[in-house]
Amino acid sequence: MKEPSTPPVTVLLTDLYQLTMVTAYHELGMEQPAVFEFFVRSLPAGRGFLLAAGLRQVLDYLEGLCFEPADLEWLGQTGRFKPDALRRLSAMRFSGDVDAMPEGTVFFANEPVLRVTAPLPEAQLVESRVINLLNLQTTIASKAARCRLAAVDRKLVDFGMRRAHGAEAALLAARACYVAGFDATATVEAGRRFGIPITGTMAHSFIQAHDDETGAFRDFARVHPRGLTILIDTYDTVRAARAVVDLARQGLTVEAVRLDSGDLATLAREVRAVLDAGGCGRTRIVCSGNLDEEAITGLLAAGAPIDSFGVGTRLDVSADAPYLDCVYKLQEYAGRPRRKRSSGKATWPGRKQVFRESDVNGCIAGDVVGLLEEKLPGRALLQPVMRGGRALEHPSLDEIRARTRRELNSLPAACRRIEGPVPLEASISTALRELAARVDREFP
Repeated sequence: MKEPSTPPVTVLLTDLYQLTMVTAYHELGMEQPAVFEFFVRSLPAGRGFLLAAGLRQVLDYLEGLCFEPADLEWLGQTGRFKPDALRRLSAMRFSGDVDAMPEGTVFFANEPVLRVTAPLPEAQLVESRVINLLNLQTTIASKAARCRLAAVDRKLVDFGMRRAHGAEAALLAARACYVAGFDATATVEAGRRFGIPITGTMAHSFIQAHDDETGAFRDFARVHPRGLTILIDTYDTVRAARAVVDLARQGLTVEAVRLDSGDLATLAREVRAVLDAGGCGRTRIVCSGNLDEEAITGLLAAGAPIDSFGVGTRLDVSADAPYLDCVYKLQEYAGRPRRKRSSGKATWPGRKQVFRESDVNGCIAGDVVGLLEEKLPGRALLQPVMRGGRALEHPSLDEIRARTRRELNSLPAACRRIEGPVPLEASISTALRELAARVDREFP
């Protein structure tokens, strides 16, 4: 059998048990309102905070949710579903409400990031895809935000597409990096789809395909003179830097040179000396090659004169923390709070809100997870983003990036640290603890 080409994402991109539960709920008449909340049980090691990202894609998914005729035909062929169940699925749309932390908000363990309120079959069906979308972008954005903190004011570019786990992951990782404060991406489709600035340099193969390195530089500059960045580490890096100086003296404008291998700190200093001595003081140095927040911190601490960083391999898979212990759990059904009590996986019942207090300097002083109806001090983090299955106004990426900057600036020093960060622990309100005790009595 010939394998078909990769199809677009459909509603069938889910776990089978979502469909078996939805059809069971339908047949049993269990269609009263349900409340599910998405949260992260614990932060990965080496993370002092997480950055919420991916909400826009969740809302787009919910707005467009439907079973196409081809989906239903295939489900019918499996023999798992009755004709009446498929008929119900054909009419299914998401009609619920969503409240969430806006993208670019920093958060901590056990804080609800997103709440879905909808008829039980609808709220259940979307679980797998909601987790899939939020897990990916939040994971990548959180690492990218640490790179942003490490780089301070240096330019950051996402180089990670070729290491990402698939096409959708590459695109959404580029978006997550931009949300977190990166300046540009090398992924062209991300530029078209999201309006992210795109940038790129040249390949080692271009230089190798020439018989002369300087000739390769000259040919590339002739074809692509705009924003010229020359890759100088194919052979002898310092010698190539001298060639760049010679070309500049001949009237060529070289905006930057790129280093992609070797001892970057030492090479950057040597190249900077060559460029400055040759009158190319304005030519910037771009570095790449297995970089992450720890490597960037080390390079800058060593005084390396690097102006911008291309970050890819370790970023788009978040190599040190490639997943989140995130879940989407039922907290209320048919007007009654519900609670999971499994060992190590217990949840807090009911509709909740996160209240954040700040000190006089605007720094986060503490978070409290309480019941939605409580009037606790601080800013309520979850906000309405969808009502009746229709998204409310979408913020622009520039607005999300501005929020990210404010949020990162509000982090306590212990959370911001690259080495040995200490995350905040949210407090649980007295009313929420009392509700949990009552639910335990009602559901022994």
